[in-house]
Formats: sequence, structure tokens, C-alpha cells
Amino acid sequence: MKLLPERSELTKPYWDALHEGRLVAQECADCGHLQHPPLPRCGACHFDDLSWRDLAGTGTIYSYTIVHHAAHQALADKVPYAVGLVELDEGPRVVADFLGDLDAVLVGARVEARFEAVTDEISLAHFAVSGPPPHEDGRAVAV
Repeated sequence: MKLLPERSELTKPYWDALHEGRLVAQECADCGHLQHPPLPRCGACHFDDLSWRDLAGTGTIYSYTIVHHAAHQALADKVPYAVGLVELDEGPRVVADFLGDLDAVLVGARVEARFEAVTDEISLAHFAVSGPPPHEDGRAVAV
């Protein structure tokens, strides 16, 4: 069993972009605010003229937790796994799961998006650690 997202007219451009290996967010034509998840209006100024902007797919781990008890039976074979918030370089924060060594998942660590086609229509974005958290003087530090 797989957990698959529901597509809607509002979210279709987001899912289509993921399927093409791109990460996107809505951008307001009035104030320039970038937002995720998709909404019918700008979350900052409530303007309704929104377009889709490609993102680099890189950012830092803002927060995370290690899950030891699956929230759904479809995730039972994945425990333990890490989920959290990624602050993308362009600003928006996205809920994400993290690939690879759980010991590398630290607040402030650099991450980059990886795309997985799970069906012919649905792809998901995951994040992999690409660098350690920076210390104030540029040295890496464990948190």
C-alpha cells in the first residue's frame, strides 16, 4: 500500500512539475511572495494573480523529528525515518522527508531535492543531506 497525494485543479501544476523533476512554488504577481502549499490567493497580500516559479530545490533543515512509530501502515517498513521542515533557499518552508543516514539529519544541514516517480502520474520530492550545518565561523558543528 502506498500513500498518494490527491491532485486538484489548484495543485495540478505542482504535481506536474514534480513529475518533471522540478520543484515549484506559487509566486504572487502583486507582492512577489512565494508560497507553499498552493493556495487560491496570496497568503501575504490576498491578491489572486499567482503564477508558478521554478525553485532550485536546495535549502536547509529548519526542524525535524525521527519517527519510530509509523503514523500509517504504509510507512511501517520505513521506520525509523526523518521528517521535518526544509527552508528553501528562496524562502518558503516545505514539509519533507529525508533520505540517507539519519545521523546526518541536523538542524541547519544543507539539503537538496530528489524526485521519485511512484506512479505514472505522481512523483514525490524527498530531500537528501548535501552538507553539514554551518557554525558561526564557518566550521561544521553537530547539534
